[in-house]
Amino acid sequence: MHARVSVVTADPANLGAVVDYVNEVRPSIEDEVGCTGMSLQADADVGLAVVMSFWVSGDAMHESEPRVAPRREEVLERGAATMSVERYRLADFVRSHPATGGAGVRLTRLETEPANLEAAVTAYEDLVLPWLTEADGFCSAMLLVDRRTGRGLEQNVWRDAAALADSRGPAAVARADAVAAADVAVRSLEEHRLYFSTVVPED
Repeated sequence: MHARVSVVTADPANLGAVVDYVNEVRPSIEDEVGCTGMSLQADADVGLAVVMSFWVSGDAMHESEPRVAPRREEVLERGAATMSVERYRLADFVRSHPATGGAGVRLTRLETEPANLEAAVTAYEDLVLPWLTEADGFCSAMLLVDRRTGRGLEQNVWRDAAALADSRGPAAVARADAVAAADVAVRSLEEHRLYFSTVVPED
């Protein structure tokens, strides 16, 4: 499965308009051939939103571009916004419980040498996932990777903001262990509120 990740920065006062528009166009995007769902998470205080769409293949994602691109332009106009678009492949997905709007989300950006990416995925599966799946309030986690650049995006979703806050200490320990085991650099760490997720992973 592949993912297109659009990172939107906007005037916080206009973020509601961005969220409303994404909800408005979501059905038409999810009706695209090969789409397996979408998600939206945001930090309303700073005006940051992350929109993800998921696809059965890189070809399906690429073929949707001519129809999706105009909607990105509309987001920019409504939100007084900037946007960057990233493309990844799904390396791992685990879901213990469905997440609803208002769930807490932690997003971690990672980077390593492309040749080291498989070792990084293994370290994540061996050192991060075990505690995640046993933690109180855990809903789901995914690891997205770009095998060409060695960059990755790890997302874990928690029942609510309180569960997300409670997980910070154990998450830091697991993250440090995985980074040390696989020579990975953590480039950024963000926490957001989940607005919706309709992702249906493909086998």
